[in-house]
Amino acid sequence: MRGPGVAMAKGGGDEADSAPRRGRPRSIETTNAILESAYALMAATGLAATSIDAVARHSSVSKMTIYKWWPSREALLIDAFLHHAAQMLPLPPASSGSPAARARRHAAAYAEALQGEFGKVQLAVVSECISKTGSAELFYARYLQFRRDALVEMIAAGQTDGSILAEGAPEDLYDAIYGSLFYRYVFGIAPITPAYARNLVDLVLRPKG
Repeated sequence: MRGPGVAMAKGGGDEADSAPRRGRPRSIETTNAILESAYALMAATGLAATSIDAVARHSSVSKMTIYKWWPSREALLIDAFLHHAAQMLPLPPASSGSPAARARRHAAAYAEALQGEFGKVQLAVVSECISKTGSAELFYARYLQFRRDALVEMIAAGQTDGSILAEGAPEDLYDAIYGSLFYRYVFGIAPITPAYARNLVDLVLRPKG
């Protein structure tokens, strides 16, 4: 499974808007109501109870509209998670420090988020994708790919300007950080703290100075 990290800011709402669209343009207000209802239901009642019917009732939006805008229930659940993640864990802008400093902050925020409902919902959505489709590729395509690419680009920029001394492929360095965090979370090997995440980033990226 590709490591599920959380990534460089294109701005909160832009990521949710990147999902494929069908039919006439969506109302942002209605879209947000659907996505927020879906996430709230996943967090409160679990994925099994988060049906299209339940989301329609909770959001006061018709089932027809939801089916028109999302190709499957799984796609809706992933987009709802993405929408929440974009607000809770925005990707760090270039103006917020060196690549290594941004990587530390982001990994620490991800580690902290994993300890709450965010971690449980992420794991449940990934598991649902695997159960329904046989792989987590849908989760990767709709959620993780953009975020992973953004952080990989950030790591590569640090290697180029000399602030990151690690010589491996930036994709491998990203996977070493976020794959390790998710692995420890899934199997409960040890508590994942922000301090652990920051130390892991330093171990993997070897920031200069």
